[in-house]
Amino acid sequence: MSDKDQMKIFALNGNKPLAQKIADYINIPLGKSDVERFSDGEIQINVSESVRGKDVYLVQSTSEPVNDNLMELLIMIDAMRRASAKTVNIVMPYYGYARQDRKTQAREPITAKLVADMLQAAGAHRVLSLDLHAPQIQGFFDIPVDNLMGAPLLADYFLSHGLNKDAVVVSPDHGGVTRARKLAEFMHTPIAIVDKRRPKANVAEVMNIIGDVKGKRAIIIDDMIDTAGTITLAAQALKDAGATEVYASATHAVLSGPATERLNNSVIKSLILTDSINQPAEKQLDKTELVSVAPLMGDAIMAIQDHKALSPLFNTRYEAEK
Repeated sequence: MSDKDQMKIFALNGNKPLAQKIADYINIPLGKSDVERFSDGEIQINVSESVRGKDVYLVQSTSEPVNDNLMELLIMIDAMRRASAKTVNIVMPYYGYARQDRKTQAREPITAKLVADMLQAAGAHRVLSLDLHAPQIQGFFDIPVDNLMGAPLLADYFLSHGLNKDAVVVSPDHGGVTRARKLAEFMHTPIAIVDKRRPKANVAEVMNIIGDVKGKRAIIIDDMIDTAGTITLAAQALKDAGATEVYASATHAVLSGPATERLNNSVIKSLILTDSINQPAEKQLDKTELVSVAPLMGDAIMAIQDHKALSPLFNTRYEAEK
């Protein structure tokens, strides 16, 4: 049995609803803290209970406003260390600044490494994240980093709704093939790939479909949807190639700029997303279905607390034979 008296969970402003769901799932109350601002905009953290000798878990997705949420987290880590917390564990469902994970041109920063350095310098002992944009980000840290997968949760949704029949899992680009193959393994379906090519500058992309999608239900999977340009174009290409219907799924719903309008006007029948990023009302679409990551993150937290393996969490909970 776990000694829950030795742990505390705190929520910052990045995703308070998810933090509450995780706390409810584990069956412990959220820690008492407030995030306020000085008159010049500086962040002030107030922790209203003792954390001395405790294993502290800070829930914070560094989504929009990215810089504010990141700074909140860094200050909270510092506060916990100075309050004599035994360990400070970061529960970061969405890791911001992850898209710049390598140099692709001259004089370009590697922001994913910079964020890793800042978290460690602040005093974090461990990071628990979900579908990092690039798995190698784990190697940017000198502390343990657990990178959970969203594919089992999405597979559970599709399997429980019987959507794996006559289906094909589609990667919207070559970089997402590994993710698509994992979902296809859970669902026992073939995969297809959208091959994007831009003939020359300022000329629309030409999309070729690698794989057979004609007469099948196409299920696109990606790690994140930002402006939704890639996924809506891919959905149209699949429809033009003979797919009977198109579903889209992603772990992180960034949904910036024209994303909501593009998705509303697309051929996508249903959009399955997780709640790793809290969505304001204006970004919630009628065609969206939300899958909560709270049970997954809660189980991971308890496995860490009990010094147990996290590997069972990388499997789907729903059996396709049922």
